[in-house]
Amino acid sequence: MKTLTALTLKMITTLIIALQITTASAQNCTPAGNQTTYGTNNTWIGYVYRGMNFNVYKGYVTEGSAASPDFDESFGGDNAQYATHGCTTYSDTFSVRYKLTKTFTAGNYTFTLGGDDGYRFSIDGGATWAINNWADHSYTTSTATIALNGTYNLVFEYYEHFINNRVTFKVVAPCLSNTSTAAYGASTWIGYVFEGMNFDFYKGTIGEGTQLNPNFDENFGGDNVTLSTTGCSINTNNFSVRYRMQKTLASGTYVITVGGDDGYRLSLDGGATWVINKWVDQSYAISSYTAKLNGTYNMVLEYYENSGGNRISFNMSASTLPVKLLGFSGKIVNNDAAALIWKCAEATNFSHFIVQKSNDGRNFQDVRTVAGLENEIAAHQYEYTDTKGNSGTEYFRIAMVDKDGTTIYSGVIILNFSVTTSARVYPTLINSGTLTVETNVAAPHAKLEIFDMNGRNVFSKELAPQAGAQQVTLSSAIMNARGSYVARVSGTDQALLSQMIVVR
Repeated sequence: MKTLTALTLKMITTLIIALQITTASAQNCTPAGNQTTYGTNNTWIGYVYRGMNFNVYKGYVTEGSAASPDFDESFGGDNAQYATHGCTTYSDTFSVRYKLTKTFTAGNYTFTLGGDDGYRFSIDGGATWAINNWADHSYTTSTATIALNGTYNLVFEYYEHFINNRVTFKVVAPCLSNTSTAAYGASTWIGYVFEGMNFDFYKGTIGEGTQLNPNFDENFGGDNVTLSTTGCSINTNNFSVRYRMQKTLASGTYVITVGGDDGYRLSLDGGATWVINKWVDQSYAISSYTAKLNGTYNMVLEYYENSGGNRISFNMSASTLPVKLLGFSGKIVNNDAAALIWKCAEATNFSHFIVQKSNDGRNFQDVRTVAGLENEIAAHQYEYTDTKGNSGTEYFRIAMVDKDGTTIYSGVIILNFSVTTSARVYPTLINSGTLTVETNVAAPHAKLEIFDMNGRNVFSKELAPQAGAQQVTLSSAIMNARGSYVARVSGTDQALLSQMIVVR
């Protein structure tokens, strides 16, 4: 910050006024330029004014070049005469409005501006300011990263109060990869990495799995770190990956388990349909798909990360089913116990079940062996309540073991023992346009959000904080677009409910 004594400032001001009067009387000039035209081809037109608030127009200058719009201008020095197309002006107590029309290819661009004193930058002709440092100060810089795609009217304004002067502009284009994103890995995954959660700006590839084993569990080096690809690096926040793999499978029954934080979905037909679809913001969750497969499949595994933790996992195993699992569910009882229920049929030479538990979704431990019916075609229900030190988030699955040792696994269910507030949404089949949300305790700042099956937020409504039932009227856009949606109820810092609803 520049300071002067009142006497010194008065003397300088008197000298400036005298010099400007002398200069004005000594020259008979007409300012050139219309103050409105924008520069093109990376060359700015800068309209120069006497006074810090664009007071008296003096003429125009140019900055930048055909190769780059970047510039660093010191106006010939401090307390100097600065020439324009028109009249000269004293390089103290003046201002400049730079204008440039520029076309940007799609990407995130980083702008760095500097000034002594004030400066501000707009991409919409001055309607709003993406950077605004409009104050007296020594030379400082400000940076903004902006997603651009198309033609923009850039305005860069600057003023100088007294003594030192300098203004700078620099833009860094995004690093983008121009290779194809259509190829499939041959029995291994090719992961096409994008900046943005909706596959916005392609950066390069990473690989997962091996020729013998396509399974993987990836956390991208950590949260909010730099991830290298074959092309450009990204930050591991707000990004997405589209994995592709062509895999030939021998005839058999396969269990595929996918997990992710946040959204994930899996296709076996190149993305035409999704056999697993959890395309919503969430803590790490797991989904399983069991099917008889035979032949060559174009597998697509898509993933996006919003913020915070990140993780995506894939596991596929083939087996001869010792028993058919019809359903597996669980609920919390007595605050810290997990009541598990599963139903099976078509047991042939079947031996037993093993209830398994994990606190990270990766490493499972056996907690109880449950005897099964050896040969039973009809459906039979089994139950087990686990009371062994449940806290936080716990993951449960059932191992189903045949007499010959063949073992297959159920999907994983997740129970969050740290959540004390519960909610429910009804009806699940909606005809009337209204939905009822019910919470068992007061939930300040609660809201209802509805997502379509592509993970897009299509409706959001703040809820009253008190406990009990409250009705929410859905938008006409949802009611006119019949189909399946995910309704999510959340509080200040926790998800209370995520449930499928169908509008018909």
